[in-house]
Formats: sequence, C-alpha cells, structure tokens
Amino acid sequence: MRKKVKMFDIVLIAFMAIIALITIYPFLNVLAISLNEATDTVKGGIHIWPREFSLQNYKEIFNGSSKLPTGLMISVLRTVVGTVTGVLASAMVAFVISRRDFVFNKLVTILFVLTMYIGGGLIPEYMLIKNIGLINNFAVYILPGLISAFNVIVIRSFIDGLPPALNESAMIDGANDFVVFTKIILPLCLPVIATVALFIAVSQWNSWFDTYLYARQSDGLTTLQYELMKVMSNASASSKVDPNNPLLQASSVNPESIKMAITMVATAPILCIYPFVQKYFVTGMTLGAVKS
Repeated sequence: MRKKVKMFDIVLIAFMAIIALITIYPFLNVLAISLNEATDTVKGGIHIWPREFSLQNYKEIFNGSSKLPTGLMISVLRTVVGTVTGVLASAMVAFVISRRDFVFNKLVTILFVLTMYIGGGLIPEYMLIKNIGLINNFAVYILPGLISAFNVIVIRSFIDGLPPALNESAMIDGANDFVVFTKIILPLCLPVIATVALFIAVSQWNSWFDTYLYARQSDGLTTLQYELMKVMSNASASSKVDPNNPLLQASSVNPESIKMAITMVATAPILCIYPFVQKYFVTGMTLGAVKS
C-alpha cells in the first residue's frame, strides 16, 4: 500500500512539474528574447536564455516616447484609485443585495447578471461618456467601470456564506448598517476583497483602449500601456515597409524584440503584486464560489 502511495506521489509531482514548466516556459522565452541582441534574434533558436545579452530593446522603448514617465504616473494613479473605489463600491452593492430583508435583492441581482450578457455597444457608450463630460477627464478611467457585475456577484456569494447571526447580534447591540459593513463584513471578506482587488488592478493596469477613445487628445492623461502600444505600432509599421531590406535586418532592434520587451515592461509590475495576494486569491476564489 505504501509503495502505491509513494508511486502516486512521484507521478503527481512529475506531472505538476511538467505543468509548471509548460506554464513558465513562455514567460522565460519572452524574457530571453527581450534581453537578446536584435540582429541575433532574427536567426531564431532562442528559448529560455539570451544568446547575446543586450538592453538595446529596452533603451529603444524608453527613447521611443517622451511621454512614458507621464504614462507611468497616470497608470499607477488610475490603478490605485480605480482599485480602491471599485472594491469599495462593489462591496457595498454586494452587501446590500445579500441582505435578506432587502425586498428587491433578487430583482437587482438578476439585473446585474443581465448586464454581463447584454450591452449597449461602443457608440452609445461613447455618446454617454461625451454627454456627461468625461472626455479628456481623469474620471473616465474610474467612473465607467466603477462597479462590475461579476465582482459584485463574487463578493455577494462570499457574504452569503457568512453566518447571519453576526449581523443580527450586531444589530441587537445597536450597530447600524454602516457599522456592520465596515466593522464586521469587510474584515471577514478580506480574502474575496483581495481577489477582486487583483482583478480590478490588472484590468486598470492593462487598459489602453479607453485612453485611445476618450483621452488621447490630452497628453497629461496618457497611460503607460497606450504609449507602449504606440511604440509597438511604430516598430511594426517600420518593418512592413520592406521586410527584406538588408538595412532593416541589420538594425539594432526589430519589431519582435520590441514586442517582447514591451510585454515584459507591461507585465512585470503586476507579477510583483501576485506573491503578496496569492493566499487571499486562492481562498477568495474557492469560498466565493461555494454559493451562487
């Protein structure tokens, strides 16, 4: 019996090691290409280690746009503000529709779920944002996506798993709804709050299309992702002029190398956050999915 258990453990460890290798390899490959000399990258054959180490790709990115510092500042600001406000707004709505004494909780929940499948489209959204004065306004990064139906459902499912006696005992002691929410519900919802915060932070950090639509005319509202997108577009456009041009092939950079370096610049900050929220992320996803 012990031999069977030991063999099972060995097979399981080997299987998980293969899965981990398959998962990590693309990231290491992107990193290796971004750190490899561009003319050597054209030859191919780079896997997880750069053949000729060079930082020229990253130099080209930061030299290709003078607005990157401003974009970085706005991206960080919108990520922080958007995450904090989004989590608080979603948590408050989730708390309301989780209350059993709220008469319209089922109706409101259904309406929220419908928004996940039915949308007005890009043109009505643009017209709405323009009519309320959010064009070239920092609030356009925060208000339109302040409350996500998915996040509300996840938090509400987590709250539904908490003992109802907690709210009732607090009410008996004289606590109002605000005190119950801030002193009891929020501390107990830390795992799911961290999970939702990660969702929102990743979405805010990676977003660039809203900058293109609503804030491209304002240099002070540009984002890091939008500036990186422009650098990559310029590099791709230059390669399409004549891909077989020897001068282009001998260039110190190439679009593929630039693309990989941009991927690393855009991904690295979020990867640094994951280890700090991983334990909350796993707990929040599993407990939040117990009920629907």
